Amino acid sequence: MQKTDNPADPFKKALTEATRALAEDHELNVTFTADPAGVSGDTMRLPQVSRRMTRDEVLLARGTADALAMKLRHHDAPIHARYVPAGPMARELYEAMETARCEALGARDMPGALSNIDAKIGAEADKKGWAQIKAASDAPLSVAAGLILRQAATGRALPPGAQHIADLWRPFVEQQAGGTLDDLSAALADQAAFARLARQVISDLGYGDQLGDDPDQPEDEAEDDAEQQDRTGEEQSAEPDDGEDAEASPERSQERQQDERQAQVSLDDQSDEEMADEAEMPDSEMPPDLPPPVSEASAEYKVFTQAFDEEIRAEDLAEPAELERLRAYLDKQLEPLRGAVSRLANKLQRRLQAQQNRSWEFDKEEGVLDAGRLARVVANPTTPLSFKIEKDTEFRDTVVTLLIDNSGSMRGRPISIAAICADVLARTLERCSVKVEILGFTTRAWKGGQSREQWLKQNRPAGPGRLNDLRHIIYKGADAPWRRVRPNLGLMMKEGLLKENIDGEALEWAHRRMVKRAEARKILMVISDGAPVDDSTLSVNPANYLEKHLRDVIAMVERRKQVELLAIGIGHDVTRYYDRAVTITDVEQLGGAMTEQLAALFDTDPRKRARALGISGARRAG
Repeated sequence: MQKTDNPADPFKKALTEATRALAEDHELNVTFTADPAGVSGDTMRLPQVSRRMTRDEVLLARGTADALAMKLRHHDAPIHARYVPAGPMARELYEAMETARCEALGARDMPGALSNIDAKIGAEADKKGWAQIKAASDAPLSVAAGLILRQAATGRALPPGAQHIADLWRPFVEQQAGGTLDDLSAALADQAAFARLARQVISDLGYGDQLGDDPDQPEDEAEDDAEQQDRTGEEQSAEPDDGEDAEASPERSQERQQDERQAQVSLDDQSDEEMADEAEMPDSEMPPDLPPPVSEASAEYKVFTQAFDEEIRAEDLAEPAELERLRAYLDKQLEPLRGAVSRLANKLQRRLQAQQNRSWEFDKEEGVLDAGRLARVVANPTTPLSFKIEKDTEFRDTVVTLLIDNSGSMRGRPISIAAICADVLARTLERCSVKVEILGFTTRAWKGGQSREQWLKQNRPAGPGRLNDLRHIIYKGADAPWRRVRPNLGLMMKEGLLKENIDGEALEWAHRRMVKRAEARKILMVISDGAPVDDSTLSVNPANYLEKHLRDVIAMVERRKQVELLAIGIGHDVTRYYDRAVTITDVEQLGGAMTEQLAALFDTDPRKRARALGISGARRAG
């Protein structure tokens, strides 16, 4: 065995071998990382264990490894996919119950593993503040249902915070689905039987409309039902009206044909004036299914409904105590990186302050004494003293907006580094009298949320446009002092916040906010790691629907020239969208890219600015 200086390495090696044995997969790759835990292909990611090997780190790593290993050992993906519900809430319940089933099965053979998982659940409960939740409506039903099912299957008490949210929902769950859960023990070992039981529980809890088609219904039977419905509809449409003889049908058919011909002639004879009158109908007479344009950049861009969109302050999405806890977690996670980013910020501040002190007006009658010209006074005492005045700098009357992609693909290290860089840059620019606004964009739900549910209830009209609920977050307003909103960036660490990204509408929202500002100069910096993606929208619209709208919005911003727009892509080439853009391959380059871009923008020399904006990694869009 190769010797190592890290005292945690023997523990990591032992845990890796134990995890492979528990998962019954000796080819499994196990890594320890700051990224979210999970399994991708043949690689399992576990929480990082530092050299100190604190008790909490060890328990969390063990519990996470045991939970993921049990899922690999007892979970059959094809069976799971066959029974997975269509709706988002039903799917969350289904996933949580399947996880509980796998852990309960593993606990039958290895009770010690369940103790490790208890430690993991306890750590998650502490991180998310489950113990402080007062009402069931504020606790996640899917998590509570999984915990209740796990407790029923194992007979084991839950960690305090987890026990609390399970107890909040227990009366409702047992009242609605208690009878179904009585059959739990018999179904645990059979994943298909358990999946059917889980679907019944979901229906009992009131989400049966999200289950989709019954996977156990024979296809022939389903086809027969459809054919029967078609035949019934045809027979009803063919039946003559009550009180009329069936023999009169040919006469009625001729009458209908004559009416149709007359209607067509009337339409053909309609004058242009009459058509123009119809075109000038007042708004009150417009068809209700034609919504007003929702985008200044593109009249073709549509939104099915804006009723569920929200623009919200970060402090309204979490309690102050939770924001402080998440902020502390962010600071701890990125402590090694803070020094490097701070040095870059100090470099930016020195460059800005140097520009502040660089420009002077000389030979003034008052101001600051010009020591460089005192020699003239000594040589000729009749020469008057010379004074100088510092010129006002251009960028004092400036506002900078950082628009940060809060999509699920940013989860882990990218969003952490984006948050800490925004933190340091905000403090740095404020010290240089530059106002800073920090915004984030995501959606309220995966797979469409309430917008999609409403669309389904309306029988899926074609071409609905954007089909998800937007969530635009204000982490820091331009006029808000940094000391008051500092904890807000911790919200980016909140589990479940990061979902889909609809960049075009977010960019248009940020642009609208900026043009209302009174500052003479406005700079908008977009930080993203990918193209616009929303599965619900793209499943029922053209594949380039969101991307085209983003391009239209960028073109509008560039055309109006009210805001200077630039972008930084994290591992994604954003130069194909933005004219002024930088692509970085490593998220740790983000701090340097942000400071260089901003410093270049503030440079008063156009040639130096052009050179600076051509830093390594930057490519202008063709």
